[in-house]
This record gives sequence, C-alpha cells and structure tokens, in this order.
Amino acid sequence: MIRRLYDWTMGLAQTPHALWALAIVAFIESSFFPIPPDVLMIPMIIATPHRAFRIALVATTASVLGGLFGYFIGYAFFELLGQPIFDFYGKADAVAAFSERFNAHGAWAVLIAGVTPFPFKVITIMSGVTALSLPVFIFSAIIARALRFFLIATLLWKFGTPVRDFIERRLGLMFTLFCVLLVGGFALLKFV
Repeated sequence: MIRRLYDWTMGLAQTPHALWALAIVAFIESSFFPIPPDVLMIPMIIATPHRAFRIALVATTASVLGGLFGYFIGYAFFELLGQPIFDFYGKADAVAAFSERFNAHGAWAVLIAGVTPFPFKVITIMSGVTALSLPVFIFSAIIARALRFFLIATLLWKFGTPVRDFIERRLGLMFTLFCVLLVGGFALLKFV
C-alpha cells in the first residue's frame, strides 16, 4: 500500500497542478499522511530549477500549516477522548508529568523531527496533546521545515540530478547525525 501511495505521489509531480499537489501533500504529511513532500519536491525542482525556492517556500508554508492541524488533532481530540480515559484509569498525573517533560524540551523535539526522517506528524500531534506553547511550536516548526526544504532546494538548484541520490538516500541520515551531535554537544556542555 505504501508503494502505491509513493507512486501516486510521484505521479503528482508531473501534473500541471504540481505546486498545489505539493502544498496538499506537505499539509497532510505534517498531520497524518505517510509520504513526505520531498517525494514531490525533488522531481519538481529537477524539472524546473529556477522555481526551486518557490517550491521550497510552498512546502514549508503548507507543512507548518499542516503541523498546526496536527497540533489541533492532538489538542482537541485528546481533551475530548483521551483525557477521560486516562482519568478513569487514574493516569491523569502520568499525562501531566509526561507533558511537563515534553514541554521542557518540546522546541527541540519539533526541530529535530522537522529536519530528520522521524515522522513530523507524531511530534505535531504530541505537541497538541501536551499543549506545548503555540508560539514555541510555530517558531520551531518554521525553522525546522524551512531548513529541511530550502536545503533540499539549494542542493538541487546548485547540483541538479547528480545530488538526487544523496538527498533521497543519505540526507535524512545526515540531518539525524547533525541533530545527535547538536543535542550531544549541549548535553556535554551541561556537564562541563
């Protein structure tokens, strides 16, 4: 099923309405869709490199708006359904403790999930569940998604097709390593 969704998403890149399709995929990927917008961005930018940064801007904007929808899903539906269940089982305190821990590092969670292959939708929904500060969420989401999509756009604009394999296979790993080193560096500074 995932392969069919992937192929369908790739096919959207070749339509006259590809930019709209990218906006829709970026929006829904931030809240529930399994295929990342990169799948559309890459062929679109290779086909029209002069539009690379416009494509990245559309992906960033739609992804952040989709992230807000994911936040709403976590916020509204947890209160409606999840909280009474936790109350019934006497676990409301556990949710409160987890929320405090998540919110203490929520900006980092949004930043890391926004640039790495970790599913961004998980963090957007979790941010709503824990009621992470909305300005913190929005700011972190903008930085993370812009960093990811504009870096992809820049690499494809500058190097074209030869860098495509690197982006598709290794860029997620590079972002993940960068985040691990960054977080590790801050953790090390705490102990020094």
